[in-house]
Amino acid sequence: MNLKGEHIYLRALEPTDLDTLYKWENNPAIWTVSNTLAPFSKFVLEQYLVNAHEDIFTSKQIRLIICLHDNTPIGTIELFDFDAHHSRVGIGIMIDETAENKGYATQAINLLVKYCFEVLMVKQVYCNISASNQKSLHLFTKLGFTRAGIKKQWNKIAPNTFEDEYILQLIL
Repeated sequence: MNLKGEHIYLRALEPTDLDTLYKWENNPAIWTVSNTLAPFSKFVLEQYLVNAHEDIFTSKQIRLIICLHDNTPIGTIELFDFDAHHSRVGIGIMIDETAENKGYATQAINLLVKYCFEVLMVKQVYCNISASNQKSLHLFTKLGFTRAGIKKQWNKIAPNTFEDEYILQLIL
């Protein structure tokens, strides 16, 4: 299957992605979305790249780099909690702030959802989005995902402060 869109394409992680991943993973602005509590060392990320197992049936996950057609990486998109028996998989996306609001996330999600339904043959794709993340809620609902539930006070965002998280589904 071709994972190319009008302006972007999706590709596997490469060792050359180390510096880019280091920048993205150590950006505290996205830590609440990725449930990260501390910075990553280059060594840890290098080991991740070396050991990244791209067989979703074994690892139950896959992470891809979103690139412009000039090969510039602009984000990551991943599948997680792949469950072949129940025919479902979670999806998450991160777009570099320099590439936001240009339609790239829409293209990337559409490409990966098509891959999920046509290649992995899942029945549904779901995502988890914090209630305050209005941009992501709008993006995924625009793409046909519907709110299926709410996890009350799910994520701690400050001492004694919790935020709800929605689960959205796209069912074939």
